[in-house]
Amino acid sequence: MPNLAPALIEWYAANARELPWRQDGFSAWGVLVSEFMLQQTPVNRVIPHLQAWLERWPTPSALADEPAAEALTQWANLGYPRRALWLHRAAVEIRDRFGGQVPSDVDELLSLTGIGDYTARAVAVFAYGQREPVVDINTRRVIARAQHGRSQPGPASPRDLVEMDALLPDEPDDAAAFNAATMELGALICTARNPRCEACPIADQCQWLAAGRPDTGDTRRRQATYEGSDRQARGAVMRALRQAADNALPQASIVPDWPDADQRERAIATLLADGLVRARGDVLELPR
Repeated sequence: MPNLAPALIEWYAANARELPWRQDGFSAWGVLVSEFMLQQTPVNRVIPHLQAWLERWPTPSALADEPAAEALTQWANLGYPRRALWLHRAAVEIRDRFGGQVPSDVDELLSLTGIGDYTARAVAVFAYGQREPVVDINTRRVIARAQHGRSQPGPASPRDLVEMDALLPDEPDDAAAFNAATMELGALICTARNPRCEACPIADQCQWLAAGRPDTGDTRRRQATYEGSDRQARGAVMRALRQAADNALPQASIVPDWPDADQRERAIATLLADGLVRARGDVLELPR
């Protein structure tokens, strides 16, 4: 098995982006919020929202003490608003079950609403310095190419954590740096399209490059187009409620000119089912 760590850690020390959650003293709560926001959202969109969020709610308890509607409104146009609702619920759980302190144990983190394998391990590693494998799509792409000679990773599986764990250095600080470095390499150099192999610090160990960069296919599920989708309709309903006085509107007046009436009704129905909005007679409102 190749030893990717020394070259990647050295490269990361010289090339890592300056991001808020990498600053010394950045809180575990800040790391947790950033990980929620970074799910399926580019870094440059997240940073201003993260800063505003932490200025308003610098601790989990500060958020937990306010209604969920405030979290959904503050979330603004980040998309996938269930993340805001889950983050609010996680904040309540942290306040009520963990004394307002973000837990450091992976199993305890996994017990919080909206937190899966990646987020739990990211908080344990980047906030608390534990030795755990952290695997995102960038990590999986680097491993697929460097170790397996594939142009793209397959669907996510528990095997990904096993493979990353085998690559981690023993020292927790080095392991944390290697986790971050692998993700950074995938984001900046080993990109899905047009990878810059000439700038890669592990090019001499990469099985995919050695094989001539073959196209081995991409079996990952494609995300549906946003324009014209139910997701766009849901976003329009949520935006109308965020902007309304008291976050409430008569149902008939919510995006009444939406071009597909059936899609509008479907969007409202799924938002109700997800708990992102609630009905009070013929009025829809954000949850309190």
